[in-house]
Amino acid sequence: QVQVVESGGGLVQAGDSLRLSCVVSGRPFTRYAMGWFRQAPGKERELVAAISRSNTRTYYPDSVKGRFTISRDNAKNTVHLQMNSLKPEDTAVYSCAADEVPSFLQVTSTITDYDYWGQGTQVTVSL
Repeated sequence: QVQVVESGGGLVQAGDSLRLSCVVSGRPFTRYAMGWFRQAPGKERELVAAISRSNTRTYYPDSVKGRFTISRDNAKNTVHLQMNSLKPEDTAVYSCAADEVPSFLQVTSTITDYDYWGQGTQVTVSL
């Protein structure tokens, strides 16, 4: 059984930074391409960052590019999302997900391809 657990959310002010963490357990972490998603009230879930198994390829949508950074520590089964220059529109529940893929270089950008999901952590950015 694969478990995905996020941590690090909270209430911050606009312009602040926050670092989210996600630990995957149950199967070898290096099997998975990883992604961070967010869902704001009344909106669809969107991908905000993705990283390959190899830790060498990443993907960001334009809405967060230059502000968010995804990284992974394969020795600790952990993926992080560093969020800088936060804006009120970044307020959402942030979730981590794992996609078991054969390629070390694949970055998964399709939400429905992800196999395992965490429960999410709330990030609230105030003015």
